[in-house]
Amino acid sequence: MNILILGGGGREHALAWAVKQNPKCDRLIVAPGNAGIAAIADCADIDILSGPTVVTFAEENAVDFVIVGPEAPLAAGVADALRAAGILTFGPSAAAARLEASKAFTKEICDAAGAPTAAYARFTDKAAATEYIRRMGAPIVVKADGLAAGKGVVVAMTLDEALAALDDMFGGSLGAAGAEVVIEEFMEGEEASFFVLCDGTDVLPVGTAQDHKRVGDGDTGPNTGGMGAYSPAPVLSDAIARRALDEIVKPTVAEMARRGTPFQGVLYAGLMIRDGAPRLVEYNVRFGDPECQVLMMRLGAQALDLMLACAEGRLAAASVNWAADHALTVVMAADGYPGSYRKGSAIRGLDALPEDSFRMVFHAGTAEREGHIVATGGRVLNVTARGQSLREARDRAYAMVDAIDWPEGFCRRDIGWRAL
Repeated sequence: MNILILGGGGREHALAWAVKQNPKCDRLIVAPGNAGIAAIADCADIDILSGPTVVTFAEENAVDFVIVGPEAPLAAGVADALRAAGILTFGPSAAAARLEASKAFTKEICDAAGAPTAAYARFTDKAAATEYIRRMGAPIVVKADGLAAGKGVVVAMTLDEALAALDDMFGGSLGAAGAEVVIEEFMEGEEASFFVLCDGTDVLPVGTAQDHKRVGDGDTGPNTGGMGAYSPAPVLSDAIARRALDEIVKPTVAEMARRGTPFQGVLYAGLMIRDGAPRLVEYNVRFGDPECQVLMMRLGAQALDLMLACAEGRLAAASVNWAADHALTVVMAADGYPGSYRKGSAIRGLDALPEDSFRMVFHAGTAEREGHIVATGGRVLNVTARGQSLREARDRAYAMVDAIDWPEGFCRRDIGWRAL
């Protein structure tokens, strides 16, 4: 098969790495890709937010299967355009992608499906939102309704923080994404990620993970897109995962089908777990980043078979072959992230690192310039390892981190601390 993956981050490098291992993959193209992806696939510089552009490219390159990595092309309807052209595609329609593209829509679905989640109110008027926050008090959660590249959620521990978040969102700092806000009760507990494939009717769990959102050791400092992750997540026991499936995911999928917008792709449920009971924090309609890196490390070549079964409506007969293993990824980021950071610093030592089914460096924000790998983003590398235990996976990952020569980069040194 000729396979096209849309995206150019660490998630897409991990997807490409897993897909490439499957003998069904004859040619792999990633658009736009990055310096790490270019070592294992052809990279194409096309506008992945334009459905007609992607369709034309896929037809010209005899692409048999398209995997859409990020949320933005899904919200823009790229999967719809591909399916309309008769091209097999992994990823939900724009209508179904509203589960991530609109926080208010997700709350509406949860209400209709009876899925447990935080109490909430939604506002398009700043004065009304301000009055509500003053009445409810802190801690409280303020969310921009639309897609905001991971910057649209503020967990405000004080009233001042909550009101400042309103000022930012209604002030236009997030563009159209902040025109409506959802204000939620603060949920206590431990957060974890639950991933299932859906083919519109059937669902298949494909793993659990836990990431580290705050920039500093001990979960200190501002939130980020994720500084590391591990899989499986011990807090998401088999019993709790079954409850999440029965009480949250399956009712959501049924409600989406009832509305005539069946969900097909990966549904990522962010859960808050307290006293053995899961509640939904939010849905994403694509693999998490950096959770995808640890999931792909554990799934390997079968990831392609599972995504094909999902796209072809064959999930009822599919199953996951899990090894009794663990995976952990450490994000190396540019100094200053998640604030302002400098681009273009050289990263050395990558060539000398072992890369196999137990160890991989997935590139997130890199480019090749004059024979050197340079940093082009905030989160730059995902140093990832597998082991028979989480401790073994962690030790392997940090041994690779320590061998990378990048003075302008940093990482957390405590990834996995909750489980360990």
